[in-house]
Amino acid sequence: MEQSSEKTEEPTAKKIEDARKKGQLARSRELSTVLVLAASAIALLIFGGIVAESLFSVMGSLFELSRDETYDPLHMFQALQYSIDRVKVPVIMFLVIGMVAGVYGSIALGGFNFTWESAEPKWSKLSPMAGFKRMFGTNGLVELVKSIAKILVIATATMTALYLYRNEAIHLDLENYPANLFHAMDMIQWAFLILCLSLIPVAVIDVPYQMHKHNEELKMTKQEVKDEHKNSDGDPQTKGRIRKLQYQAAANRMMQAVPDADVVVTNPTHYSVALKYQDDGDMAPVVVAKGADELAMHIRKIATAHDVPLIPSPMLARAIFYSTEVDHPIPHGLFMAVAQVLAYVYQLKRFKSGKGKRPNPLSKTLPIPPELRR
Repeated sequence: MEQSSEKTEEPTAKKIEDARKKGQLARSRELSTVLVLAASAIALLIFGGIVAESLFSVMGSLFELSRDETYDPLHMFQALQYSIDRVKVPVIMFLVIGMVAGVYGSIALGGFNFTWESAEPKWSKLSPMAGFKRMFGTNGLVELVKSIAKILVIATATMTALYLYRNEAIHLDLENYPANLFHAMDMIQWAFLILCLSLIPVAVIDVPYQMHKHNEELKMTKQEVKDEHKNSDGDPQTKGRIRKLQYQAAANRMMQAVPDADVVVTNPTHYSVALKYQDDGDMAPVVVAKGADELAMHIRKIATAHDVPLIPSPMLARAIFYSTEVDHPIPHGLFMAVAQVLAYVYQLKRFKSGKGKRPNPLSKTLPIPPELRR
């Protein structure tokens, strides 16, 4: 009993899809954080110098006011417009890159998914016991290890950056103004990039862990897999009843078509096939009903009641029964044999109506191709 309750089976496609609809996806906050920070660092390298030069120009213009500009109330609006025009393009590009990285980082693992169900409040999340379980469970331990790892990694990267730029930082005061400011900006950009890239190993470890964790959470017991297959395939008894009803409905439709048939070819005891021919020169004879054993007898009774000719031809009856579905034309290989049967039926009807002589008996060796014989 205990073994049956163990979740040892891989989640099925339906289980994964149901979890996705509930908003349960493998997500990595570390991957999202690294992508945003790395993209921001790269954007800072590309546009940081432009922003610094723009700000330097803006600050210079704001601190170099003439006497007329000082007493002009409209000058502050002109200065504001000038400041915005100088910095808006690089700042907007920087923000756009960060936004794109943030959006992509959130869907990089697990893909895009939107569902209201995940946004619904769940009172179970407010349970103190559930909170303690998350804090002191396996997941809490893993998060603690990741936090310690991030601190160590960032500390190591910081020390590395300080070591690399120690000489340049110490001698900034010896450089001319404003070259030292731009030099400092350049060092800050590269140091920031080093710090951001140092988190890549944490994300590389976290991504497979989150995928494994998500898969473990969705694992199923053997009984759950059986129940799902049963629900998806349908209960055998219900499926049996449905098949029986479908068979009865199909049989009823066939029985309604038998009175309009031109001929019923019989085995004569095991098979019956009702054929109808549209005399338009284009269509081949169509099977309007067929059956075996009891259904075959029922077709013959209906045909007899409505004066539909019964033609015994065991080989032809079997050939049509196994090669042609209901409401489908007979195969080309049976055209000649069926044509002889229809011609015989036509002559027989003329004889019974007194318009022709008795036809010769139908040949017992009708031309049936070997591949269609049963």
